Amino acid sequence: MAAGSDVIRNGNGLNHQHASLQGALQVAAGIEIKRAGRFLVVMDTLVTLAPLLGLLGTITGLIRSFSFLGNEELAVQAVTGGIAEALIATACGLGIAIFALIPFNFFTSRVANLEFELQTAATNLEVMLGAQTAAEEIKFAGQAPVSGKGSSI
Repeated sequence: MAAGSDVIRNGNGLNHQHASLQGALQVAAGIEIKRAGRFLVVMDTLVTLAPLLGLLGTITGLIRSFSFLGNEELAVQAVTGGIAEALIATACGLGIAIFALIPFNFFTSRVANLEFELQTAATNLEVMLGAQTAAEEIKFAGQAPVSGKGSSI
């Protein structure tokens, strides 16, 4: 719970406590979550784009292979070269996606845990401040008003 307590310790959530404590804590938590997940979009794009680029390479390699089949001279090396290009492109695209997916899922999980910790810390702070305010109200309500006059009886 280090990240959540850092937000509270630094006072980011308490800057505008008088206006709306909950709103101030949500803004502070949103800033921290955005900062923590700033590279997840790049990793997500990489995981999604790599297989598509591999598929594109597969298509272009097969097109190249089939273009040689229409010629009167059948060049086996040209056809197999296009198929090899297609398989290499597929393997590279899948390999990049597989290796990028592992850290992407790890960091996505870390950001989700951070979000939970920030929400828990903010709720705990709200409860503590609410209990403190209620205790102060009870303390002041239980005191008799002080006056300089004696009893009228």
